[in-house]
Amino acid sequence: MVAKPGLDGHDRGAKVVARALRDAGMEVIYTGLHQTPEQIVETAVQEDADAVGLSVLSGAHMTLFRRVLDLLAERGASDIVVFGGGIIPDADIPELAQLGVAKVFTPGASTESIVQWVRANGRRTVGS
Repeated sequence: MVAKPGLDGHDRGAKVVARALRDAGMEVIYTGLHQTPEQIVETAVQEDADAVGLSVLSGAHMTLFRRVLDLLAERGASDIVVFGGGIIPDADIPELAQLGVAKVFTPGASTESIVQWVRANGRRTVGS
């Protein structure tokens, strides 16, 4: 699943990643713009997602990732892998990892590297 939390209206990167994952044979749900963490988690649980990729360009990544992870835990869905990308300062990546974000892709990451990572690290065998 690929999601755009918060008020950021820039979704080109999220759409590129969603298409790359789909082209690699994975079932992908793109939730669209302006999703709340609650909406994202509800969709992830309802759809039995293996992984949730959050695209954050607004600078609110610490708050948004934390809230999604907390809500997944509350729903008993901590086994859903959370990864992300966007404009995230290198200095924040270790703290995001401590929160439970499995991987952060910064600008310039190739779609191939994202696809390979999702295949190797989804909750279950992703794409099967």
